[in-house]
Amino acid sequence: MPPVTPFLWFDTEAEEAAKFYVSIFPNSKITGVTRYGKSGPGPDGSVMTVNFELDGQRFTALNAGPQFKFTEAISFVIECQTQEDVDRYWTKLTAGGQEVECGWLKDRYGLFWQVTPRILLEMIGDPDPAKAERVMKAMLQMKKIEIAPLKQAYEGAK
Repeated sequence: MPPVTPFLWFDTEAEEAAKFYVSIFPNSKITGVTRYGKSGPGPDGSVMTVNFELDGQRFTALNAGPQFKFTEAISFVIECQTQEDVDRYWTKLTAGGQEVECGWLKDRYGLFWQVTPRILLEMIGDPDPAKAERVMKAMLQMKKIEIAPLKQAYEGAK
C-alpha cells in the first residue's frame, strides 16, 4: 500500500508548527521545505510546504492562507503506554492551546489531538459490559486522561 500522508493547511505558520511537533515526538525530523517563487501565490521565498516525520509517520504542512481552519472532525491519536507519557504529551501540546475533554486537546495551531493511554482502550473494550461502562463513565468526567481513576472504576472501587 502506498503511504498515506496527512496534509495540514496552515495560514502562515507551517514551518513553526512542524518544528513544534518535531520537538515533541521522539525520532522525528523535518525532511524538506519548499518555497514560493515569483509566481506566488505566497510571497517570493516564503515557505510553501514543510515535509516532516513524527516517529516515522510522514506529514506535509502547507502555508496557504486563512481560508480553512482545523476542526474536531479530524484529530490525531497518540497511544500512550504510561501516565508519564500522557502527562508529557498533554503538557507540551496544550501549551498555548486548549484542553477539551475525554483526552482531547487543541494545540496552539488549532490542530486536535487525542492523548490516549492504551489501557483505556483495553478497558472500554472489555467483554464485561459493567466494567467497560464504569470506565467510560469515569473517562467522560476527565479532560486529561488519568489512568489510576480508570483502573479504580474498572475494578469497581469507589
